[in-house]
Amino acid sequence: MSECSGAIPAPVAIEEYQVSDDRPFSLDEVVACGRPLVIRGLVRDWPVVKLAQQSDTDFAQQLAAWDSGADVTTLLISPEADGIIGYTPDMSGFSYQHFKVSLTLGLRRLASYSRRQNAPGLVVQSVPIRDCLPAFLDSHGLPFLDPGVEPRLWMGNRVTTPTHFDSQHNIACVVCGTRRFTLFPPEQLPNLYIGPLDFAPTGAAISMARLDQPDDPRYPRLKVALAHAQAAELHPGDAIYMPPLWWHNVESLEVLNALVNYWWNPLDVEGYQSGHARAALYHCLLAFRDLPPAERANWRNLLDHYVFGDEDAVAHIPEDRRGVLGVLTPETVEQLKQGARQHL
Repeated sequence: MSECSGAIPAPVAIEEYQVSDDRPFSLDEVVACGRPLVIRGLVRDWPVVKLAQQSDTDFAQQLAAWDSGADVTTLLISPEADGIIGYTPDMSGFSYQHFKVSLTLGLRRLASYSRRQNAPGLVVQSVPIRDCLPAFLDSHGLPFLDPGVEPRLWMGNRVTTPTHFDSQHNIACVVCGTRRFTLFPPEQLPNLYIGPLDFAPTGAAISMARLDQPDDPRYPRLKVALAHAQAAELHPGDAIYMPPLWWHNVESLEVLNALVNYWWNPLDVEGYQSGHARAALYHCLLAFRDLPPAERANWRNLLDHYVFGDEDAVAHIPEDRRGVLGVLTPETVEQLKQGARQHL
């Protein structure tokens, strides 16, 4: 029998942690585990969360009062797209129109759409809070993160961000409404039917398969991925930690939903950027993908030895002579950059 046949089991629950006064939260322990974690009540004491628990109106009025007036990235999704941020049916474009409006105008549109049947989807997408709601920063934060980690706002109505991954560590905090997260481990990549790397509606490559359509004949292996899914619903005050490269599908379930997320990289080395890993993927496509199989296998062995292997590949070299194979410092970062430039 094919592994794609048969009934699909319900996703297992994502592991949870309940924040309490006598149970301190340790980010280092969570990151070291390398698994997603729902953190119930992490931001329950944030003022905007308490307002959202009173009513959508109280929450929206506070955001409007803090609005700096800056234009924010806003997507308007046609009703025919079922609220999914994705492609047009022929993949010639995306399922939304792109606008720049103030946060207050976006809130007014959301209020109007909440009273309409078959309303368009609307989402404020990945906006730096320092730009649009600077006063938010005075009374909201995550004390265990470096102050330099900037929060971003995501807000909208019943919209779905299809399955994608982030290259950085991510803590996402629900501050209004309800969101359902469905996560897949990195090894499910072959079963998720990811679209183009360089033509993606979210900036990150997305799955072309809808999780609510597991019988779509175009994506028969999706059922395999769904059999390995983990899921959770988050409410105001809850948060979720997602490790890099874990695939996640995010559904906003109410007429008003808002989330604040923090992306960061734990490597605190001057000159290092999280984008280096994504750039390396493009470089690898250029360098290795079309080589003859035997040569490609030899390069895979080299990369496993120096980059991905668990053993210390340079233990036999004196520490002061390891060069770019040594500890990542600002100096070795610059050497690696220069070497990469010379060979491009």
